[in-house]
Amino acid sequence: MATIYDLKPKFQALLRPFCARLAQAGVTANQVTLIACGLSLAHGAAHLMNPGADWVLILLPVILFIRMALNAVDGMLAREFGQASKLGAILNELTDVISDAALYLPFAFIAGLPAPLVVVAVLFGVIAEMTGVIGVQIGASRRYDGPFGKSDRAFFFGALALLLVFFEPGWWSTVLFAFACALGAATIVNRSRMALKEIASKELRAKETENAHP
Repeated sequence: MATIYDLKPKFQALLRPFCARLAQAGVTANQVTLIACGLSLAHGAAHLMNPGADWVLILLPVILFIRMALNAVDGMLAREFGQASKLGAILNELTDVISDAALYLPFAFIAGLPAPLVVVAVLFGVIAEMTGVIGVQIGASRRYDGPFGKSDRAFFFGALALLLVFFEPGWWSTVLFAFACALGAATIVNRSRMALKEIASKELRAKETENAHP
């Protein structure tokens, strides 16, 4: 299923020269990962202290874009500049869900927004990422299937933040969060299904190879 994540290769191509300069300067992938997480935590704290403030809401799309860029950079530093590590893999997954929680849970404190649905939407996002990682544990690849992956959630909350600058929360925001919860649930199911499908395909190819070479 198509997702904003599919645009990542083109985005990485734009960032590759900058990434090369960072590598030459001695900046590591893990440092970039932690900077992205720290930026998310700082904005989350500002939002908690100023729930629904216009300047915080306007700043969110900017923070999300910077975070997306830093996430792309840390991945390229790891893969293309020999900085991949087990610690980096752990930090990459942990900081993603920590950053999501820090950036999105404060919406539950905005008056007029459906706090339970906000929490469920964030929780489903965490479970979706965990489901993607479980794919590796059972022999599949790390699953990034949509329809509501990390990039899609960022677009949703960034757009919502801008809408809240101009419109008071109401039935429309409740409908949007209900839709986000539904998309989150669909993502969990889809990643589970695609991981199992990938494993079944591998097993089938293995049997075909075995039969072809008795």
